[in-house]
Amino acid sequence: MEEKQHKRRVRYSGAYPKKYSEKYKELQPEKYADTVAHVIEKGGTPAGMHISICVKEILDFLQIKPGQVGLDATLGYGGHSREMLKCLQGQGHLYALDIDPIESEKTWARLQEAGFGPEILTVRLQNYSEIDQVAAEAGKFDFVLADLGVSSMQIDNPERGFTFKADGPLDLRMNPYQGISAAERLRTIGLDELWGMLEENADEPYAEKIAKTILRKRKKKEPIETTFQLKAAVEEALSFLPEAEQKEAVKKSCQRTFQALRIDVNHEFESLYAFLDKLPECLKPGGRVAILTFHSGEDRLVKKSFKAFHREGIYSEIAEDVIRPSAEECVRNSRARSTKMRWAIRA
Repeated sequence: MEEKQHKRRVRYSGAYPKKYSEKYKELQPEKYADTVAHVIEKGGTPAGMHISICVKEILDFLQIKPGQVGLDATLGYGGHSREMLKCLQGQGHLYALDIDPIESEKTWARLQEAGFGPEILTVRLQNYSEIDQVAAEAGKFDFVLADLGVSSMQIDNPERGFTFKADGPLDLRMNPYQGISAAERLRTIGLDELWGMLEENADEPYAEKIAKTILRKRKKKEPIETTFQLKAAVEEALSFLPEAEQKEAVKKSCQRTFQALRIDVNHEFESLYAFLDKLPECLKPGGRVAILTFHSGEDRLVKKSFKAFHREGIYSEIAEDVIRPSAEECVRNSRARSTKMRWAIRA
């Protein structure tokens, strides 16, 4: 029998690990619970984890009861699903969808270990735009939740290409096995299309300058293949700004540029349009839906859809104002700050 070779843990310099791959304790929360608790207590998100946002507000609105059937349209790390499953108390069923095959497999295993097996939970590798297909099998839902944010596990892992804070391939796909990466998209996109994408998907004020810089670099045979290369292109585009303003402006424009590309390669607005359009017919009378959004483009679509269906009498009630996370939650989890929650009740 071949002896298993001992693998030494990753070594890092300094008191705390800085790179994602070095954070071996945070990446094993079941083994190093104290480390994970310490990171959360300091207001951080442990590597490989995601802290669910607005849990209390969601549960207060959805009013989940044992025996009901619900849908978590965006499973992610499974924090919201876990709390909704607790409310069912072993009676009823929760369907959960995600298009990320890497993270959904981990989440499904984690929830089963917590005691939520197939008798109470069904996990599907499926886009929430196909809610009608799920409802055709499951029946109409008593409650639906859609958290439209990108999970921290995706943002923090440089190999996924969602962050400009670490170098990695410029991918940005929720499912890295389908479609084209952001790097591939930038190889062929035209100036007007890229300019429009940055404006429409992220309200980028320097859209024209960033688009022209990216295409100029492509023309000079300097393709943008990595996250740092895209960040460098944004820095170059904004080099005309006064030095005192550049650092903060580059940071915000990088956030918006990555957001715009992510929305594009994942067809996020198209999926959201389809989901919102099909949603009413997938809810039981009195069924409740809560949606978390994280940027103005998403929020506008949700607000517009809810208002239109309310005017038609399809929704009996909708949120008049957005619900935001509490100040205390934003201190504990800085990634909650941009969250907006809207809700609707089926007539």
